[in-house]
Amino acid sequence: MNNGLDAPYPTLTRLTQLSFRLSRAIMCLAVLPAIACLAASVAMAQGPAPVTNLQSADHPWDGGDNADLTWEVSADDATLVESYFIYKAMMQKGPIPADLLTESERKYALVDVVPAGTTEYTVGSVPGSGYVRLKDLSDEQRALFDPNDLPDKPHKKITVELGYLFKIVAVGSDGSQSVETITAAPYSPTRQWFDAKRMYLLIITIIFGGSVVFFIQHARAGKDLKIRKIGGLAAVDEAVGRATEMGRSCMFIPGILDMNDIQTIAGMTVLSRVAKTAAEYDAKVEVPTCRSLVMTSARETVQAAYLSAGRPDAYNADFIYYVTDEQFGYVAYLQGNMVREKPAACFYMGAFYAESLILAETGNSIGAIQIAGTAMPAQLPFFVAACDYTLIGEEFFAASAYLSGEPEQLGSLKGQDVGKIIVGIGIIVGVTIATLAAWFVDTGFLTTWSEYIKGVILT
Repeated sequence: MNNGLDAPYPTLTRLTQLSFRLSRAIMCLAVLPAIACLAASVAMAQGPAPVTNLQSADHPWDGGDNADLTWEVSADDATLVESYFIYKAMMQKGPIPADLLTESERKYALVDVVPAGTTEYTVGSVPGSGYVRLKDLSDEQRALFDPNDLPDKPHKKITVELGYLFKIVAVGSDGSQSVETITAAPYSPTRQWFDAKRMYLLIITIIFGGSVVFFIQHARAGKDLKIRKIGGLAAVDEAVGRATEMGRSCMFIPGILDMNDIQTIAGMTVLSRVAKTAAEYDAKVEVPTCRSLVMTSARETVQAAYLSAGRPDAYNADFIYYVTDEQFGYVAYLQGNMVREKPAACFYMGAFYAESLILAETGNSIGAIQIAGTAMPAQLPFFVAACDYTLIGEEFFAASAYLSGEPEQLGSLKGQDVGKIIVGIGIIVGVTIATLAAWFVDTGFLTTWSEYIKGVILT
C-alpha cells in the first residue's frame, strides 16, 4: 500500500551520498597543494641531496702541489642546489697516520665555491712530501708536528709528508646544506719531472738556444753577421792616433775586479783591439792592474795583439804591471801617474766602483781622450759626464764580441737579439690581453689568458 509513498526515499538517499562524496573530493583537491608545499618545505629544510662518488687524483704534469677532484652532482642539482662548497683538511702522514684521525681532529678549510652543475675542480696549494727548512713551514704545517720534533734553528730542514682529505657540501638557494661527502682515503700529490705550466719557457728556451746555435754556425761558415755600429769603437783608432801624433802614451785600466768577472774578460777583448792599433801606429800602451791574474792575462793579450800586427819586437811586458789589491791605493797610483805622465788617451774598460769619479775627472783635467765601458749602473753617470765616449751596459759586451770577431761570440750576440725580440713581443701581447680583459670583463677567453699570464708567467 505504501509503495507509492516510499518510492522517493531511495533516490533521496543516493543523492545525499553522491553529494557527500563530491564534497569530500573537493576537500581533497583543496588540501593537495598545501600538502605539496609542506613536502617541499620539509625537503628544503632537510637540505639537498649530497654529491656522490667524490674522488681525488694527482694533477698531471705539475710540480706536485695540485689535486684533481671529480664527483657526480647531487640528485637535486637541477632544482635545489645553488652551489657546492669544497673543503680540504691537511694532516701529517708520518707520526700520526691520516686514516687514524677522528673527524673532530680534522680541520677543514674552505677552498672554493663552485656553481651547480660542476663535476670537477683542481685544488691548488696542496704540497705533498718534501724536505723543507723550518722557517718555510706554514703555520698550518707547523701545527701538525710535536714541538719537540722540530729543529732548534730556523735554517735547519725537516721532512714533511702531507696528506689531504677533501669534502664537498651541496648548498641550496635558501642556505640549507646537504650531508658532507668526504674522499675515502687521504691523498698525497706527486711531483712530475716536467711542469706543463712552464711549457712556454721550454718553447722560448728552444727558440733562443736554437737561434744562438744557428748564428754561430752561420758565422763559422764565413757569412757576415750585421752588427750595429758602435760609436765608441770608432773612437779607439782616433784616440790611439792622437796619442801617436802627440808622442804620448795610452793608459788602459781593466777595472778593479779579478778575471772571474765577465766585465774584466770583456775588457781584455777591448784591450786586444787597442794594443793591435797601438802596435800598428807605434804607440805606447800602459796597463797598470790591481790583480795578478789580470796582469798575466793582459800580458798574454797584448803580446798576441802585437804578434797579430806583425810587431812582436815592439812588445814590452814592463808596460803591463801589478800595483796593489787595495782599492784606493790603486786609484791613488793611477791618479798620480796620469798627472805626471799625462797620457793622451785613457781607456776604462771593466768593473768600477767609487774610483770611477776620481779617474774620469783626473783624465778630463789633463785633456785626455777618454773612452769608458762598464756594466755598473751606479758608475755610469760619472763616465757619461766626464768621458768622450761611454759603452753602457750591454753595449760594452756587444763591443767586446764585435771586436773579437769570433763566431761563438758573434753568434751569441745575434741570438740574444732574437731573445730580445721574443721578450718584446711577449710584453706587447701581455699588456694588450690584460688591457682588453679589464675592458671586456665578460669575455672568458681574455680573462683566462690574463689570469694565466699573472698567475704563471709573472710568478
